[in-house]
Amino acid sequence: MRSFRSLAPIVLVLALVGAALAQAPVEPLSPRESVRVAYVPIMKFAPLYVAAERGLFDALGLDVTIDRVASGTEAIAFLEQGQIDVGGIAIVVSLWNGWNQGIDIRVIAPGGLEPFEGSPTKLMLRTDLADTVTEIADLRGRTVAVAGGPGSGGEYLAAKALERGGLTIRDVTLVNLGNADIPAALAGGSIDAGILGSPYADAVEADGSGVPFASDLTPGLMTVAFVGSGAFVTERPEVARRFALALMQAARLMQGDAYLSDENVAAYLGYVNATEEALRAGAPVVYDPDQAIPLDGLADVERTHRENGRTAYETPIDLADVADTSFVDWAREVLGPWSE
Repeated sequence: MRSFRSLAPIVLVLALVGAALAQAPVEPLSPRESVRVAYVPIMKFAPLYVAAERGLFDALGLDVTIDRVASGTEAIAFLEQGQIDVGGIAIVVSLWNGWNQGIDIRVIAPGGLEPFEGSPTKLMLRTDLADTVTEIADLRGRTVAVAGGPGSGGEYLAAKALERGGLTIRDVTLVNLGNADIPAALAGGSIDAGILGSPYADAVEADGSGVPFASDLTPGLMTVAFVGSGAFVTERPEVARRFALALMQAARLMQGDAYLSDENVAAYLGYVNATEEALRAGAPVVYDPDQAIPLDGLADVERTHRENGRTAYETPIDLADVADTSFVDWAREVLGPWSE
């Protein structure tokens, strides 16, 4: 485990902004409290990185220790065992089944959101089918590739694309292929369409093997979240509130051009496997400066997987057992609503 509390040097204007935000808007906890976090190293958890590296946790009296894990499944196990307080994880079918069985963890803050427009993730159609497959309904009976298999995020995206043509995943043949393998399958004609994100969708379009067929499949969707253990949420609410407050401060430091400030980029590079050049060339991830937990989107994810027969239950889950919005609500009251 490492504790990240250093501040990177920045230009004067950004230094002044950072210093103002690093001054705790509420009294820091005394004595200081420790928080243990496990995260999957992707940019959708970047508010965590910025809050740690820009001193926001520190200013609120939190000693945050952050550990990288290979998967959200590993983080969930640590949460259940009480080894960590917070996990940065994807919202997948196994988690919904866990909630149905009474797993005692709650979503306490959102991760990065899907873009509201211009998403790099698309349903790509094999180019030689473009004259005959002209609308989503024409995919009936055809082969569609997704990464992750049954109940995965890729399958959910495919389901949302198919809904536009009145289809479900039962109306097509879904195959599980890794993102890196889908372009070759399109080029070779073994699949008719596939869900692809950057850089694979761009590569497929550039080499002529596929064309965009449906885009902006889930605008504003929260596919990953910060999830707190039951003990953290119920027994340490003051700590959880300040943790959420630091994440909100961080998200506000990442809006617009500030997303790629030198200080933020330095923070990102301490936690993800990327280069500065790749970060600056890639599409920015969307972080809600008000850190609202999109309950409607969560409900739609649950409904889609349940109706597709991917859950081990049939009755809709009460989202009160899934998310606790009180921490981000409190943080928003402290900081006020975001205004540019």
